[in-house]
Amino acid sequence: MVIAVIPNLDKRGSAEVVAKLGRILKAENIEAYLPDSICGTDFKHAPEEQLYKLADIIITIGGDGTIIRYAKRAALDNKPVLGINAGRMGYLANIEQNELPLLSKLNRGEYVIEKRMMLSVSLLENGRLINEYTALNDAVITSGFISRIIDISATVDGDSISYRADGLIVSTPTGSTAYSMSAGGPIIDPLTESFCITPICSHSLSAKPILLGADNTIKLKAFSKKRTDIFLTVDGRKVAAMRPFTEVRITRSERTVQLVRLNDRSFYKTLSYKFKDGRSI
Repeated sequence: MVIAVIPNLDKRGSAEVVAKLGRILKAENIEAYLPDSICGTDFKHAPEEQLYKLADIIITIGGDGTIIRYAKRAALDNKPVLGINAGRMGYLANIEQNELPLLSKLNRGEYVIEKRMMLSVSLLENGRLINEYTALNDAVITSGFISRIIDISATVDGDSISYRADGLIVSTPTGSTAYSMSAGGPIIDPLTESFCITPICSHSLSAKPILLGADNTIKLKAFSKKRTDIFLTVDGRKVAAMRPFTEVRITRSERTVQLVRLNDRSFYKTLSYKFKDGRSI
């Protein structure tokens, strides 16, 4: 087995976890790689882009943002990802820093791979495709100012819904425990396949989150009478400005993220532990 370890060294304790991982993987006779930009004993080195083709499993060390970034890249080569938490919440991470001995299960094949759906997000202007993005958590339209209401039109296979709100979130089941949950959206089992449309601070008594089947196509347009700047954000990264002639088209991505699960904590146990006090286990 070949393992590639890609850490976020900006996270506190990540360097120490890398050193421990090197010793554990060497003891298990697992061939382990680091990106050639990172020093580490007990590891071989290769350019980061080559690691996705060399490795059987990618191990990331960091918070949810780190896992999302590398899991989406690994999906291009159909490689599974195991997240080790070095952030605060680390909801997508499967093991904590005190659970590293569980890595011995990798060589014995004692793990489960969970497939998570993603969103394909297309940005069009006057009907012309400008850019495409992939989201594991969500695509969000918001104004550039706090508490500045914008008008958003959401069309689902020909039927339109209008919102006046601070913004709108379209999330996957994986993303239902992120921004969507904070905005009042439902928590969805991550192994289901669906979209959730959640308005942000809607100026309406009747605007509620809507759960849709994953085979739907969602088209979003937004404008502001006060000429407020409006932005599209994908997985927490601002990617584009929205104008009246801009359309965001969202469908289910053909690719899926594969997350490795080593421990026996169910989705519901993870919810209980991770959100009980806003910290990791």
